[in-house]
Amino acid sequence: MSDQTAEMQNSLDILADLIKIARRKGAETADAVRLQGSSVQVSVRQGETEEVERSEAHDLGLRVLIGKKQAFVSSNDARPVVLEELADRAIAMARNMPEDKYCGLADPAKLARDIPDLDLFDKTSLTADDLVISANEAEAAALAVKGVTNSEGASASSGRVSVALATSDGFSGAYSSSNFSVVASVIAGEGLGMERDYDFDSRHYHADMMPAADIGRSAGERAVKRLSPRKMPSGKVPVVFSKRVSASLLGHLASAISGGAIARGSSFLQDSLDKRIFAKGIRVIDDPHRKRGAASKPFDGEGVANGRLDLVDDGILRSWILNTATAKQLGLETNGRATRGTASPPGASTTNLYMEAGTTTLKELISDIKSGFYVTDLIGFGVNEITGDYSRGASGFWIENGEIAHPVSELTIAGNLRGMFENLTPADDLEFRRGTNAPSLRIEGMTVAGT
Repeated sequence: MSDQTAEMQNSLDILADLIKIARRKGAETADAVRLQGSSVQVSVRQGETEEVERSEAHDLGLRVLIGKKQAFVSSNDARPVVLEELADRAIAMARNMPEDKYCGLADPAKLARDIPDLDLFDKTSLTADDLVISANEAEAAALAVKGVTNSEGASASSGRVSVALATSDGFSGAYSSSNFSVVASVIAGEGLGMERDYDFDSRHYHADMMPAADIGRSAGERAVKRLSPRKMPSGKVPVVFSKRVSASLLGHLASAISGGAIARGSSFLQDSLDKRIFAKGIRVIDDPHRKRGAASKPFDGEGVANGRLDLVDDGILRSWILNTATAKQLGLETNGRATRGTASPPGASTTNLYMEAGTTTLKELISDIKSGFYVTDLIGFGVNEITGDYSRGASGFWIENGEIAHPVSELTIAGNLRGMFENLTPADDLEFRRGTNAPSLRIEGMTVAGT
C-alpha cells in the first residue's frame, strides 16, 4: 500500500468513527469530510530567491442533522477525544438551529458506488531547490527577450491534497491529486511607457508541464508586444476574446445557471431552461471525469455519482448546476455538482467546464473585421448577474482590415450577456489549461468606449 493510499484509508477510518460517535450522541444522519494537503512554493526575482514557503493542512468537518435542523463543526485535530467533543458541539448546535426544509443528505440511490481513477496524482516529489531552478529558468528566459527591462519575479510550486468523504447513508470515498505550477511576470519598456505581462502553466503531472524557459519566454514576448499602446475612439465593433480571457464568459454563464441563483430568482437566465441562449451548434459541457483534468473529481461533495453534463446543447440551455438542496428547492434532482468545505453546507459548482471548439481558425475569425478589438486582458468586475449587463475594462490589440494591427489599452467593453451569448462564434483553438476553458470567441456589435 502506497503512503498516499494509506493516508486516504486512515482518513476514511477517522470519518467512519466520527459519524458513529455523532449517531450515538443523537444525530439522525451525518456526513463528514477530511482534507489533507501539503505544498512548497518558491519565488525568485533577478536571479535571487526571495521566498520559500512550506505548508501543511489537516482539516476535518462534521455535519449533523436532526429532523430538518443541521449544524456544522470543524477542527484540524483528529484525536479520539476531539472527535467526541466535535460530535457534542454539533449536536448541541443542531438542536438550537432553525429548521431548513431543504437540508438533508443526498438520496442514497444517487451515491457513487464505483469511484473512477482519474489519474490525478503524480508521485514526483520536488524539493525547494528543484523549484528554485525552475523559477530561475523561467525568469532568465523572460529577461532574455529583447525589450524586457525588468522582472516582477517568477515562482514555482508543488503540492498535493487528499479528499475523503463519508456519510451515514453508506458512502465512503477518497481521492488524491497533485499539482505543479510555474509563473513568470516581467516588464517591458521604460518610464511611462512600461508594460507588464505574464504566463504560467499548471498541471497535475510534472511531466505534462511546459518547459519553464518556454513559460518565461512567452511572458517576455507578451510584454514586449504590448508596448506603445494606442487609445481608440468609442464605437460599436466586433470584439474577439482571446482564449486567455474567453473562459470568463463561461464563468458568468455558470453563475447565472447555478441552482442557488435560480432558486433566489437572481439570474438573467431565470426563465431560459430548454430555450436557445447561444447560436445553433454551440455546446457547453461540464465533465468531472476528464483524465488529469484541472478540476476533475470522481464524486461530488455529497458523495453523489457525477459524470459529463451537457449544459448547453446545440445552443439550448439544458440544465442548471445543482446539489441536493438547490435541486429540492426547484423540484428537481441533483446532477452531482455539489462542492464541500469543512465548515459550511454543500455548495454547487462546475468542474471541468468548457465550450466545444468551433471549426474556424482564429485567423479566419478576424479576417473580415475591418475595425475591431482583440481582447487579451480584462480588468474589473462590472457584471450584473441579475440583468446580464456587462462592462469591463480591457486591453489587447486593434484589428484593422482582418489583421492584428497594434496594441491598445484603457478601453471599456460593454454589452448584455444575453445578447453576447446569442452573437458568439467560437474558433477552433480550445486548450485545456484551467478548470474552465473556451476557445477564442468573436462577439458582434459590442460597445467599445475609448477616447
